[in-house]
Amino acid sequence: MIDKGKSLLIFQGNEIRRAWFNEEWWFVAIDIIKVLTGSKDPTGYLKDMRRRDEGFSQGWGQIATPLSITTAGGKQNLNCVSTKGAFRLIQSIPSKKAEPFKQWLAQVGSERIEEIENPELAQDRVKKYYELKGYPKEWIDKRLRGIAIRQELTEEWKNREVKEQKDFAILTNEISKATFGKTVGEYKEFKGLERPNQNLRDHMNDWELILNMVGEKATTDITKENNSQGLSECKESAKKGGTVALETRKNIEGQLGKSVISKENFLSKKKIKKLITDENG
Repeated sequence: MIDKGKSLLIFQGNEIRRAWFNEEWWFVAIDIIKVLTGSKDPTGYLKDMRRRDEGFSQGWGQIATPLSITTAGGKQNLNCVSTKGAFRLIQSIPSKKAEPFKQWLAQVGSERIEEIENPELAQDRVKKYYELKGYPKEWIDKRLRGIAIRQELTEEWKNREVKEQKDFAILTNEISKATFGKTVGEYKEFKGLERPNQNLRDHMNDWELILNMVGEKATTDITKENNSQGLSECKESAKKGGTVALETRKNIEGQLGKSVISKENFLSKKKIKKLITDENG
């Protein structure tokens, strides 16, 4: 669960206030400006930015949202931006401190274009990302295969009148409940994952990943075979797909004599690995 009490983000020794809104963190715009420009009047700086950048000013209503923020004078409504909005804000800041962020954004944009032209590059970058985080090669191979299976499933849903992210979440929960007896949120709590941006699959063990793939692949094929249309029919196919994975799980656990569902997450494994390294090093 998200700790909504963590309303301050410390960046390079500076405080950036934030609020939890629409299932993501939103950051106080003037705090970002103060950090990246050193301005003593970030509110005035923001006004000047909007005068200089017509496109930024015209889109400000879509970029920023007034949210209740605790200040020295009590609760006040301050303009906040999402992560996406923060990137747009940074693009409009003519400051040397913001230049590294702009270059990074340009690099990310360039990579995304390259990945559209050559999808294999995206897979290579994801693999490198997991390697840098310390995941073992065998796990990474399963994770990448799981990503491909997930993409195939979501594309199938999109073709069957399921378009909204909230509907994807509903269907995913049906597969998870049938396979593991837990919704995605409940599974995250079970594994001790507290931050909302922590991906459950990144904290699954080998068997959990495999069963997740079985459930999603079975759901894809059952959805096609039944020609499921719309949320209601796709929901039934999701339950059936998850049940296929459940039967597989029961067979595995019957042979092993123990549950393959684990409370372990990658964070705890990383901590244990560090302790062992420190003791030996």
